[in-house]
Amino acid sequence: MIVVKIDEMPEDERTGGIFEGTVSIRPLVNESVGAKDLKLDIVTFPPGVRNKFHTHTYDQVLYILSGKGVVATHKEEHVVEHGMLIFIPAGEEHWHGATHASSFSHISILRPGETIY
Repeated sequence: MIVVKIDEMPEDERTGGIFEGTVSIRPLVNESVGAKDLKLDIVTFPPGVRNKFHTHTYDQVLYILSGKGVVATHKEEHVVEHGMLIFIPAGEEHWHGATHASSFSHISILRPGETIY
């Protein structure tokens, strides 16, 4: 068993690649703690920052922690906020990020795998 103190986990800034702008990522569960089939990160987007359309090879769940964000496919767009959960099936092309007026933070839950953008 591993106990994770979220506030003590290091936070990294990432830009480029999948991100249109700079986000903060706090890895919580991944291979560094021995997880083989699970990956959890807290991702924080400043206002107006988002990622590009992409897919994952595994299902993804986003649990919204704070702020207001947008989660979208080519056919639909949803404004999401604290307490909401979004299920994104493997292979569904989507993007997510902050609205222009608010920062946005979520926990991303997925299996390790490929992200294609």
